[in-house]
Amino acid sequence: MIASTQFKEGSIFVNENGQIVEVLTCQHHRKSQARAVVRVKLQNLDTGAIIETSYRPEDKFKEVLVEKRPKTYMYNDGNLAYFMDNATFDQAGLPTSRIGALMQFLTENMEVEGLYLNERFFNIHLPANIVMTVSETVQGIKGDTVSNVMKPAKVSTGLEVKVPLFVNEGDKIRVDTRTFKYLERFTEPKK
Repeated sequence: MIASTQFKEGSIFVNENGQIVEVLTCQHHRKSQARAVVRVKLQNLDTGAIIETSYRPEDKFKEVLVEKRPKTYMYNDGNLAYFMDNATFDQAGLPTSRIGALMQFLTENMEVEGLYLNERFFNIHLPANIVMTVSETVQGIKGDTVSNVMKPAKVSTGLEVKVPLFVNEGDKIRVDTRTFKYLERFTEPKK
């Protein structure tokens, strides 16, 4: 059992509705003269749906032990996305509907974590942020590099992200896989 006060990002448990969920964010709140609450943003691992809720500190849940195995994304045929196990080289398909919006981050030969529950491959886990290449965006105006105005940009996978005006086509940017937001322009480390 896991108490709501023990939640941290990445904790996986069975919620009050019997759904297997993962904690995306967790905040402990206490206002004066009021009971403490734990506010969490959860992701249903079967459907990919995001749930925001709060729990009392004494609430306890059944913790789920999920095995994570490295996998490589191969391709998708519209209905199934295929992944290769990096240890056994076996290929397995997952319905693209189960992966949901995360499909927009997947590129061929990308390393992901395969989530296994009772030896059944049921979903994937992506890193917190991914470097992607901007494939199309409108040109920024010279001198507008200091403002916080954002413009739409499309990355190589088709995902559309709001980026600052100084980002141009061909630039590499870091995108948060949980919020789908631009984090920073990525520059290759100097050797």
